Parts: sequence; C-alpha cells; structure tokens
Amino acid sequence: MGDDVLSLKIRMTVARVFTREEFYELVWSKPMTHLAKEFAISDVALHKICRKHGIPNPPLGWWAKKAAGKKVKQTPLPPAKSGTADRITIAGADLSRESSILATAREQARILASSGCDDRVTPPHPIIERTIVKLNKGKPSDIGLVAVSGAGLIKCEVAPQSVDRLSVILPGIIQAASLQGFQLVGGEDGAHFKSESEVIGLSISELVRREKHVLTATERAKEEAWQRKRDLAARRNAWDSAFLDRPRFPEWDYHPTGQLSFEFEQVYVSGGMAPRRSFRDAKIQRLENMASEIAVGLAVLAAAKTEQRLRREAEQRRAEEERQRRELAARIKHIEDRRIAGLGAILAELDELDRLRRLIGLLTAEVQAGPTPRLSTFLAWAKEHLAMREARLSAQAIEERFATEQLFGDTDDHAFAPSRWY
Repeated sequence: MGDDVLSLKIRMTVARVFTREEFYELVWSKPMTHLAKEFAISDVALHKICRKHGIPNPPLGWWAKKAAGKKVKQTPLPPAKSGTADRITIAGADLSRESSILATAREQARILASSGCDDRVTPPHPIIERTIVKLNKGKPSDIGLVAVSGAGLIKCEVAPQSVDRLSVILPGIIQAASLQGFQLVGGEDGAHFKSESEVIGLSISELVRREKHVLTATERAKEEAWQRKRDLAARRNAWDSAFLDRPRFPEWDYHPTGQLSFEFEQVYVSGGMAPRRSFRDAKIQRLENMASEIAVGLAVLAAAKTEQRLRREAEQRRAEEERQRRELAARIKHIEDRRIAGLGAILAELDELDRLRRLIGLLTAEVQAGPTPRLSTFLAWAKEHLAMREARLSAQAIEERFATEQLFGDTDDHAFAPSRWY
C-alpha cells in the first residue's frame, strides 16, 4: 500500500506526456473526477485541457448509464485542428500548501502547459548562444566551475563538461515559458524572464562535492623531500631554513557532480509558504525533462510577486490615506487655533477700550468739579487714544487686519508645517 501511494505521488509531481489518442483513451477509461485526482488537478481544469486539444469526454450521466448496463455511445476522436499540438503535457503538481490565488495561478499555468512538450525542437536564442560561448571561453575556478554573469547573459556557474547540457536544457525552458506568456530578455544585471506585468530573474548552478585532499604521488615525493631536508637541517641545527620552503597542498578536493540546479529569484509571500523556486536534477527526473514544471513554477512565482506588489501598493495607499487624514486634521486644528487667537486679540482690545471708557467717564466728572492741569491733559490724550483704537475696531479696519494676518480666507493655514511623523 505504501509503495502504491509513493508511486502515485511520483506520478503527480512528474510531467506526463501523451499523444492525443492516448489522452482520448484515458479520458474514456475512467470518470473525469477520478482522472483529475490522479493528475492533482481540478476536473474543471481537466475539461479545459480537453477542449483546448479538441478531445471529447463522456457527457453527464454517461458513467452511471454504463454502470447500470445501459447502452452508451463513445464520441469518436476528431482530427486535430491545424496548429494544435500533437502531444499533451500534464505538468507535475506541487503538493505543498499555497494560497487560493497561487493555486488558481498554478492550475491555469498547467492548462497552458498542456500544449508544450519537453522533447520539442526549439530554435536557437541569442541570449543562450552568448551564454554558451562565454562559458566555453571561461576558465574554471579552484572548485572546477566556470562562472558567467552580466548584461545580456544568463547567470551560470557550471563545470565545462556540463555546458553542452545547457544547450539542450535552456531552449526547452524558454519554449515552455513562452506558453505562459514569458520571454527571455537581456538586462544590465543579466537575463531574466519578462511578462506583461512581472520580471523574474534566473540562474543555473552545479553541485560540487567536497572531499578531504589525498596527496598525489608527486605531492608525496615533495613532502618526503622536505622531510629529508628538515632532518638534515636538524643535524646541522639550522631549523629556520628547513621550515621556510615547506610545500603547501590543498586541504580539500572539489569535484563537480554534474547535478544542475535551475533557480528563480526569491519571491517572499507574507503569511504563507513561498512558492517553489529551485528545480534540480534528481534520480526521478533531469532538468532536460522538467521544462513544463519550471515554466509552471515561473508563472506561479510571477503570480506571487504580483500578489505581493498589489498588497504592498494597497498598504502604501492606506498609509498615504492615513497620513493625509492626520495632516488634514492637524491643518484644521492649526486654522482653528489661529482664528481663535485672532478673535482673542480683538476681544482683549474691546475689554481694554471698555475699561478706558469707564475711566474717562469717571475722571471727567471729577475734573469738571475741580480742574487740574495734568489730569486735564491726560483726559484729552485718553479721548484721542480711545477714538484711534475704536477706529481700529471698525469693520473695514478688522477686514484689513484679517488680510494682513491671513485669517478667515484662502490662506487660513498660513505657516502650517506638516509633521514628518504622520
């Protein structure tokens, strides 16, 4: 039972390619709901794949009638329409949990991938050709890999003996990606996949196995020669000269394994598991046969990137709206405070004038009873001062004051400075 489950999981995660005739026979061999489970896809998506490739499927109630022993008719397979692929690819499923948005994107991508075929001959691509030429001219590093990157190149780090494989792997991936609406384009930082809405970076690397270095016969001979020289120096008490020329050998040996890894850029998903971004050679499948899965992964990553971008833009809009709300409230308060301050100044002047009138009235009566030179002079000045200040509180004078102080008009928010902490 366990082996059956494992076998089913392997079939679900590996692309399966059928001829139209094979797929037609499969569709009429079991109910669509059962077949959809085997492919880890919805029966709605399976129906869409059938329509896309012109494959009829049993109508509603057909299987119930057949089970009841009634006579049923199987719709013949019509000829393929011109331009229709002669193979049907069911891309492998990703059994990890993901959001409904990404699950929908994956299902749509698998429908589009059904028109592809991993063994299809594809035309050369200039970016691939430039990358291959650069790899062939490159010098391996200390760990045996040639690295290329930069404008108009696919970022790669592989052994020289793996370069020919890239000539086979990359065109198939480019072709499968085009079914998902992506094109390989150059850029200042390197080649990337581009659709109408997103850009996804890519790279290829090779796994390197590290082993403890074992001295070769030549290295062992050098070590023994140094030991003899050291022993001779010891007898002569010349230790310094014996240690200066000790041969040095690497601590580790590095062996490229031929196991390639195709990776997309990291796309972060808030509140969920990040979509698959790495596709590696394995016992079950090699990159040469994983073009459909890689292209589906590309489409899902782009959907995740779009979802993150839209979420980020929505958060930025909410933050901006909140900032504007706070700023508006602060502006309104600033205007109200200025108006209240202006009113307070006028009322304070009215209070002073009222007190001055009472004082003038009180002193005038006393001066009339017994005139005094200084008090008479003060009353004359006070009456002139009162008249002048009363004039400053006329409607026209207050209008001019408000204009000067920029109050009760279009510039009520004069000198308002928004806080940078909103």
